[in-house]
Amino acid sequence: MKAVDGITYDLLPSGTLAIVGESGSGKSVHALSILGLLPTPPAKIVAGEILFRGRDLLKMPREELRSIRGNRIAMIFQEPMTSLNPVLRVGEQIAEAIILHQKKSKAEAWAKAIDLLKKVGIPHPEERVNDYPHQFSGGMRQRAMIAIALSCEPDVLIADEPTTALDVTIQAQILELMKELQREYKMAIILITHNIGVVAEMADDVVVMYAGRPVEHAPVNELFKNPQHPYTKGLLASVPSIYERKERLEAIPGQPPDLGAGLLEGCPFVARCACAMERCKVEDPPEFQLKGGRMSNCWKCEDASEERSHRFESAGGAK
Repeated sequence: MKAVDGITYDLLPSGTLAIVGESGSGKSVHALSILGLLPTPPAKIVAGEILFRGRDLLKMPREELRSIRGNRIAMIFQEPMTSLNPVLRVGEQIAEAIILHQKKSKAEAWAKAIDLLKKVGIPHPEERVNDYPHQFSGGMRQRAMIAIALSCEPDVLIADEPTTALDVTIQAQILELMKELQREYKMAIILITHNIGVVAEMADDVVVMYAGRPVEHAPVNELFKNPQHPYTKGLLASVPSIYERKERLEAIPGQPPDLGAGLLEGCPFVARCACAMERCKVEDPPEFQLKGGRMSNCWKCEDASEERSHRFESAGGAK
């Protein structure tokens, strides 16, 4: 089973790249592969490169990768309640990475933990640093996760569904906090989400994934203005709009394919696509390079493509 097959992109300093798709599309697996956190076995990266400052993370010795993970590349995980250790104080969990990677004393790390809690908007940080995760609300736990991720001032922050299960007001606060901290630390962000509104608010570029594969890659404004792939069009059409009154929300019919059932024949979206052709049922479309550096995996884009690029055959490679 190929959980991730052929995602490739460039991440620019201080830029935000969004990875969008339904649950099970390979977004989180792709992120975990960057940090070397996939359980091996059963997972295995069979091809590709993950280049960070010119070096391939996949070829690094484990100890060297460990010095980068949580230090130069950090991650905010999807569920802060299960990501935080319930028997350790929040301050200890923030200080741990500072002591390990920055070689600070316990007193220096504790002082920085208080400063980080203040920076992410936790009230009375001198007191709350001694609290346990269950004493924090959902929004505060997410802020604590951001503080842990930023404790070593990383170059890259991977945010996996950072606003899941938070109410709308808290979501907006978390997103604004991430933008402020990005400007301060000049870090790049990989934002993993299925929330199109979050993409519009945060991203510079977007990769749309379906069934473990990228199906479209474009600057965020171009994606919203002129989506090329039928799946992207379906995602955008399903978003409620305050400007357009609809009797019913539009939905993409059917279900994503079962990747565990074996190799897919043809385009993975063919069973749900309203404009599918006979060719789509038997031939998997390659990446078509479009104007403006855009990419789309759809036979409908063949005539508009500037050139055909060979698919990046990878089970989890990212550039």
